[in-house]
Amino acid sequence: MSAKLFVIAALVAVSCAAPNPDSPPSYGPPPPSYKEPGMPYEFAYAVKDDYTGNDFAHDEKSDGSLTSGSYRVALPDGRTQIVTFSADHHGGYVADVAYEGVASYPAPAPPAYGPPPPAYP
Repeated sequence: MSAKLFVIAALVAVSCAAPNPDSPPSYGPPPPSYKEPGMPYEFAYAVKDDYTGNDFAHDEKSDGSLTSGSYRVALPDGRTQIVTFSADHHGGYVADVAYEGVASYPAPAPPAYGPPPPAYP
């Protein structure tokens, strides 16, 4: 009987000592907030290499809350794709996509493999 009474008393003591999950803890500093204000920045780069055909560029700037810019890339079909964009916390990412040039698809080259041409004496 006394063992049952001891177990019940121990359970009551533990439940009274447990913190209330609805109330914030009363010890230590508050948890840190990682939401930082946006930082202004600006950058741009471009590559144009006629030997390899690489032609692309990107520029972007931000005042800390609104980010805007554009990028362009040469497509395999001969056109250039140009994307102008803006992004913020209210409107999200908004992009305008445009193309310069006309798509062209050259005829494929004949395969470089196969039987050798016949040799005549």
